[in-house]
Amino acid sequence: MQALSKAKAGENYTIKWMFGLPDVLEFLRNRHVEEGSTIQVVQNSGEFVIISVEGHRYVLGDGIADRIQV
Repeated sequence: MQALSKAKAGENYTIKWMFGLPDVLEFLRNRHVEEGSTIQVVQNSGEFVIISVEGHRYVLGDGIADRIQV
């Protein structure tokens, strides 16, 4: 298991757990970014991570990506 901020671009991952502010978690879960979801890391710049979930792409800052374990 590793932090999403350390994930390799081009790989698929399953979210194991995530924590953070309730509003942020609710925002992510409403977009199908939740425990058990399969995501693809499109780009990992070291400052942000672009992920793809169910055909949609989202940009997550490293602070948020550090709190998501895959």
